Amino acid sequence: MVFQRRIESQSSSRSAFSSRVFCLYFGGSAFLTLATWITRFLIGWSTWDLTQSPLWVGAVSAAMLLPTFFLSPVFGVLADRLDPRQGMLVAYLSEAFISVSAAVANYQGQFSLHWILALAFLLGVVSAAQHPMRLVLLPHLVARPALPSAVGLASITYNLSRIVGPALGAWLLVSMSTGAAFLLVAVLFGIGSLFLLRIRVRVPRAAHHVESIFVAMSQGLRVIRNSPLIRLVLILTMVDGMIGRSIMELLPAISGRLIQGDASTLASLSALAGIGSVLGGVIVSRMRGRERSLLQLVFGSLLLCSVVVLPVVWVHDRAGLGAMIMLVSMAVTMIGTGCQALIQVCVADAYRGRVLSIWTVVSLGVPALGAFLMGSLAEMVGFVAVLIACALATAALVVVLWQRCHVATVLKNVAA
Repeated sequence: MVFQRRIESQSSSRSAFSSRVFCLYFGGSAFLTLATWITRFLIGWSTWDLTQSPLWVGAVSAAMLLPTFFLSPVFGVLADRLDPRQGMLVAYLSEAFISVSAAVANYQGQFSLHWILALAFLLGVVSAAQHPMRLVLLPHLVARPALPSAVGLASITYNLSRIVGPALGAWLLVSMSTGAAFLLVAVLFGIGSLFLLRIRVRVPRAAHHVESIFVAMSQGLRVIRNSPLIRLVLILTMVDGMIGRSIMELLPAISGRLIQGDASTLASLSALAGIGSVLGGVIVSRMRGRERSLLQLVFGSLLLCSVVVLPVVWVHDRAGLGAMIMLVSMAVTMIGTGCQALIQVCVADAYRGRVLSIWTVVSLGVPALGAFLMGSLAEMVGFVAVLIACALATAALVVVLWQRCHVATVLKNVAA
């Protein structure tokens, strides 16, 4: 209780940095997300380097994200029952162990496509546990007025790592080895975990849980069913996952096929994507919790994503593809961060883990399916035709949702 009162006092402003425990969380996230993006770079490039196939790049992405479909709701129930900080520590230390295993496999010459698929799947399982714990912990690090700021700043940290992580990963591949890169990832996970150990915040948990996990999951679904705003946010997140986030997942293959890019090309494109994401996070962090504005921003960002992708037919060099990726990434970040902020400010603490775990299923699981489908179609007709078709379909869906899903009524209820 003492720690909770301290948070409320320090976070009376709308800046999340007024909370000391959030500053610790922010510092730890800098290391943890950097390790995550180095890992994603190494997995994506290793898959492309071994196979030269967008289909396999999509398959590895699916192996990393598909566990979210099945396990995130279960971990969402646990996040409402257990200490989310301890859950995050277990998850990140597990990722460190996986990275060490990958390094050993590299040094022994066993890092084949099968190893990559297994590694991607294990990381997906750990990610399914980590995300609900992180989302449940975040609102308890700041007071409610600073919550949108905290969500936006957490997004900035996450996406800044997209600039440094791929660049560092590419440098390690050129100057050292893949095994050394995975060992560095394990060290970064360890340093970030030390920051989490210093966080002391009381998250109220119920003493007893009579209902089963499946009953608890159904309670979270009932909350979603009874909230028009949450339902709309989930639909918009799903639409975003089928185009913007799928493009991000297939970036190694898109770079290789459209402009014959190498590892340094992928690193520079990932860095530009990170810059776009930081810009998107800054925009959302300044929204100050105005739900109406956040919802309108999400709709506008979906349209922006579609418009930016349409000129892909004229993209023939790194500069053109980089500009497109940066704007798509900015739009994707505004959509994802805006949707998360909307759910965080309107869901009760008792159901936060369960509701946000469903959002995690949609935001992380749908891109797995989208990347697989997009990669499969690209094998047959090429990326240009697939990207244009997806952009047109997304624009049409956004217009239909605005006209037919009672958006005006939802906005009126939110404003009230």
